[in-house]
Amino acid sequence: MRVPARLVPLAALSAASALLTACFSGGQPATDDSGAEGKRIRVAMMLPPRSALSPLSDDAFKLSRWSTAETLVKLDADGDAEPALATGWTQSGRSWTFTLRDGVTFHDGTKLTAEAVVNSLTKAAAASPKPRILDGVDLTAKADGGKVTVTTATEDPLVPQRLSSPQLSILAAKAYRGKAVSPVGAGTGPFELTKVNGTSSAALDRYDGYWGKKAEAPGIDVRFVPDGTARAAALRTGEADIVEAVPVSQAAVLDQDLITEVPMPRTNTLYLNTERGVFKDAALRAAARGAIDAGSIVKGVYEGRADVAEGLLGPALPWAAELRGPVKRAEAGDPAGRTITIGTFTDRAELPEVAAALQQQLQKAGFKVRLDVREYANIESDALAGRFDAFILSRATVLDSGDPAAYLYSDFASDGSFNISQLADPAVDKALKKAGETAAGDARRKAVIAAEAAVLGTDAAVPMLHERVIQGDAAGVTGVAHDPRERELVTADTYVK
Repeated sequence: MRVPARLVPLAALSAASALLTACFSGGQPATDDSGAEGKRIRVAMMLPPRSALSPLSDDAFKLSRWSTAETLVKLDADGDAEPALATGWTQSGRSWTFTLRDGVTFHDGTKLTAEAVVNSLTKAAAASPKPRILDGVDLTAKADGGKVTVTTATEDPLVPQRLSSPQLSILAAKAYRGKAVSPVGAGTGPFELTKVNGTSSAALDRYDGYWGKKAEAPGIDVRFVPDGTARAAALRTGEADIVEAVPVSQAAVLDQDLITEVPMPRTNTLYLNTERGVFKDAALRAAARGAIDAGSIVKGVYEGRADVAEGLLGPALPWAAELRGPVKRAEAGDPAGRTITIGTFTDRAELPEVAAALQQQLQKAGFKVRLDVREYANIESDALAGRFDAFILSRATVLDSGDPAAYLYSDFASDGSFNISQLADPAVDKALKKAGETAAGDARRKAVIAAEAAVLGTDAAVPMLHERVIQGDAAGVTGVAHDPRERELVTADTYVK
């Protein structure tokens, strides 16, 4: 069990702080005392690079959060596409044509051209493995009279949203000259990546030739600090200006004015096996749903730092609650002492605690409950094969396109690749198909909520809570992004007094 935050010794925080102080004291100076120029921004990030900051990997989100690499398109709060390096686009069947922004230069001084964009997109489409956003997508790009035309094998209403993924950042040609893609000095953002020290640190300087608003800060100094206690200590002692992912267990010992809880598009859900076993009976699925007290789990396991779920899609998608209506479900039956096995994994520290809480709640309702808790790598295949009556999963509900339809299809369609509930319901399939084919915008959002309602009506999944990420911003820091999608962090407006 996790140690309550109030019992964490301050000596441990002090020791961790000393470690991080040493980290920030090396390399480039952490501050620039140029008066109005402000100070360099010191950032403590949770995960070190896994692929040498290649934009074709999950490391791309670091480049996006540092405002050094940019995409053709960005997303607004509702997930709709907005101009970035492209100022506009039109669709004709399977093809989308993008007009590029004038006056953009890469950090190496070369110009943004249609050929440069095609080069970046072609490299991404040909990569092995492909960037996640292109899974199952056959995409080609060609220069078209100063514009770029992107074509897919089948008509895809989400092409602009796909191109907003940081994994499809547009970099200068120099980035692709070796076997690995190097973003150093190759982006277009307000900060230029100038130095990477393996998995320990990185440095960025303001790029004065930026096409948009000039960055307020002269630069960024990044340290990768996997230890959550060390990150929390850095915020408490002022050794870092921005701290990623403060652990729940540490949040209570910090000045609450310095932390912000950002809702994540991630839902902790109990998946119920609809194909075999006890929960093949819809009435017993309803009984399990009625037995769950998500509020007590939020309070006891997450120390109040999560949101009780009203649906599969949470507050990170603010439009979901506005569109959601009542759901018709089956009446609850009598568990009558039937035995169920719930599986989950240890890789996310809260899940075994959630499983223990659910065991008590379901036993109180009349079920007999066994738990099977392993590492994720050792339990995923059994979960997907339907070998559990129920499975607890913390699931991202918005994938790289910023759209939840792909998650819903993956998890609940008859042929979904991640259908832990083994659900095969024609009405659900019909709703999911409609959501996937509807053009982006209000109509698609309504179709997504209709698909969510169809899933919830089967009780194949019981959403329990929506997780939050806790971000720390030191006193005197302004203009920091608090982004549920974790695409933005330091922006051109970020400033340290």
